[in-house]
Amino acid sequence: MESIEAVLKDYWGFDSYLPLQKEAMACVCAGRDSVVVLPTGGGKSLCFQAPAMLLSGMTLVVSPLLSLMKDQVDSLLEIGIPAARLDSTMSAQEKAETYDRLRRHELKLLYASPERVLMEGFLDFLKSAGVSSVAVDEAHCVSMWGHDFRPEYRQLRILKEKLPGVPVGAYTATATDNVRRDIRDQLGLASPEVFVGRFDRPNLLYRVRRRVEALKQVTEVLDRHRGESGIIYCIRRADVDEMNQALAGRGYRVVPYHAGMDDSSRRRSQEAFAEDDADVIVATVAFGMGIDKSNVRFVIHAGMPKSLEHYQQESGRAGRDGLEAECFLFYAGGDYLIWKRILEESDPQMYDIACTKLNQMYRYCSGVACRHKALVNYFGQELDHECCRACDICLGDVAGVDDALVVAQKILSSVVRQGERFGADYTAGVLIGSREERILANRHDQLSTYGLLAQATRSSVRDWIEQLAEQECIVRVGEYGVLKLTDKGRRVLKGNESPLLLEPVKKKAVPKPAVVRDSWEGVDEGLFENLREVRRRLARSKSLPAYIVFGDAALRDMARKRPTTRAAFLRVSGVGEKKLQQYGEEMLNAIRSYCHANSLDTDLPA
Repeated sequence: MESIEAVLKDYWGFDSYLPLQKEAMACVCAGRDSVVVLPTGGGKSLCFQAPAMLLSGMTLVVSPLLSLMKDQVDSLLEIGIPAARLDSTMSAQEKAETYDRLRRHELKLLYASPERVLMEGFLDFLKSAGVSSVAVDEAHCVSMWGHDFRPEYRQLRILKEKLPGVPVGAYTATATDNVRRDIRDQLGLASPEVFVGRFDRPNLLYRVRRRVEALKQVTEVLDRHRGESGIIYCIRRADVDEMNQALAGRGYRVVPYHAGMDDSSRRRSQEAFAEDDADVIVATVAFGMGIDKSNVRFVIHAGMPKSLEHYQQESGRAGRDGLEAECFLFYAGGDYLIWKRILEESDPQMYDIACTKLNQMYRYCSGVACRHKALVNYFGQELDHECCRACDICLGDVAGVDDALVVAQKILSSVVRQGERFGADYTAGVLIGSREERILANRHDQLSTYGLLAQATRSSVRDWIEQLAEQECIVRVGEYGVLKLTDKGRRVLKGNESPLLLEPVKKKAVPKPAVVRDSWEGVDEGLFENLREVRRRLARSKSLPAYIVFGDAALRDMARKRPTTRAAFLRVSGVGEKKLQQYGEEMLNAIRSYCHANSLDTDLPA
């Protein structure tokens, strides 16, 4: 492990391990199979990349997305590690050169798609080239219980057959206990070590709102993050095009991404986002699993994801550098019905599983529990503390409704008086006294509950209905989500139980979350911005994404320690020998000049 630590420092500039990295790396070096589940940003890739530098042969990395392969290979090459990829975007000459390097045993890591790995004769060729370990990335794709099942992944069991004695590690960010067992069985792993990290991402600030005016709600978030990188997820391709066009028309630097675009257009959008020519990418779920950009400061879901696994994976694209990031989810009841229709048209064998996951996602959106707690509970873990101080519930963005029992009884009474034959939006209309035609036609303006909540907005009443559903006071039935009372709901109606109802806080100053304060402690923000500009210039000179040159975490550490010597620069987290050789003088000159001009102390201790 001393050799591993030297590799981490020399190449990546890290002095310590993240949780479970040491154990996972030791497993690879000892030649044992493993299943490694670490959250996005938890350093999964290092678990197989660092050992690859010490093993005698080459590490094969099976990866499902071309963008992920390219990003990771570019990052490895940038720090001096011999790595390559084989994919369909490469020219015949580029592929031939990679095969030649394999024959000459020049590579330490080779990235390839599962389809290429399964090609006739490919593994036989690799065996002769000397494979010392295999890493199956995004391994949840193996499982039907996973959120991104891919049938070709089921065939990867051939790795154990064609490469006997070679350890296989399966790596993913999101896997329930069912999925972990399925990964082990489907890949044929031999008594694998299983490492499961904490699913909580304390640096992420989760906020959930009912979608009322989508464009206005999205732009409010964008305006708080001017000049920073972010992702906006939409459910459908048409939603992406509409949102992208509206934002571009308002002057935001945005690009679109979805499967309906041709390959070259998608590639241009991804490159613009990776290289900071665009601040924001507006995308469907076709984008995300392969992005390796570390400095994404916010993720917006303009529609509800179809599962908590998808939400964890997609929101987890933010803050991969460990710094604070904001995750906003705007949802509406219609999102649920859109996904139901999409699921009905997909694989019928997966329909029941998918619907179960969709219901869990909807309960999260309308829930009243700490967001961090709800997510880790879903993955079978407990939060170490009651208040996360990093979500809308715990930060006090929402507050309890006065006389919650009375409000709940009014809602439940209306559901009963409507004959339990109508959905949430209709019920909200009755309660606020709407004069819309369908309510008048049904003579529901004559009900005793009509207008009982006229002082509230329709969206507030809808939220309360969702919260009552989350607390199992009412259930939705059938295709149209008709509301019906449960036994618990009838107890509430009689006053024998009291639910919790929340509403948005109005005109209340919300304190800055601790995770934001901590990550900026001691950082000179002016120097940080100055270093961002230097990084941008260096990246452009090499046609690289800025985050590959240095991550935001490294820049903040520079702006905190203000090193002026090469030895001090090496003490910055994320700076190794290769980075020092390539960029040290320019970064040090920038730090010296800024500190001199602003009379700042330099070479501060960690």
